[in-house]
Amino acid sequence: MKPISNDRELVGSLQQGDAEAFDKLFGKYAIRLYSFGFKYLRSKEDAEGLVQGVFLKVWENRKKLKQEASFQSFLFTIAYNDICNIFRKRLNERKFYEKLSLELTENMVLTDNRMDFKSVLEQVNRLIEQLPEQQKLVFLKSRQEGLSSKQIASELNLSPGTVDNYISAATKFIRSKLSSDNLAFLLFMSLWIF
Repeated sequence: MKPISNDRELVGSLQQGDAEAFDKLFGKYAIRLYSFGFKYLRSKEDAEGLVQGVFLKVWENRKKLKQEASFQSFLFTIAYNDICNIFRKRLNERKFYEKLSLELTENMVLTDNRMDFKSVLEQVNRLIEQLPEQQKLVFLKSRQEGLSSKQIASELNLSPGTVDNYISAATKFIRSKLSSDNLAFLLFMSLWIF
């Protein structure tokens, strides 16, 4: 059997589920992808995660790969889109924490025993993690990504009414788990209900 040398042959083998072809493509492009990611993300962990995420998508979509297309262009297109998503997520997180800080400053008097607001946020996030998967996905797309019900419905192939029901049920569940005199409840109401 002749050794597989070029991308086209490797992609053809990968389409058949050949793990060795996958390893060869990974070996050929992983360092370049890492460097590309690190240049923009400025984080070793994020760049490593980017490489893993890109190649996970390659493996999951191996049967749809086109041998005649440039595999390198395909990889870097995925990487570029993932980097854009990471920047969007960072921006949303920054806005979220800025809003959190503003709300706390405006609405709460901090005592000498400063409360651990991070743990409060973690408490709310733990409750979000308890939601059924589809409900959680819809809720986070609405509250973290700022998507409208119509956008979420289109993206997830649901009706806008179903999306609204998921958001309402998720909100009701989280509120039911937080005491109304609890700091977590106040944060949830001010930051997540809008």
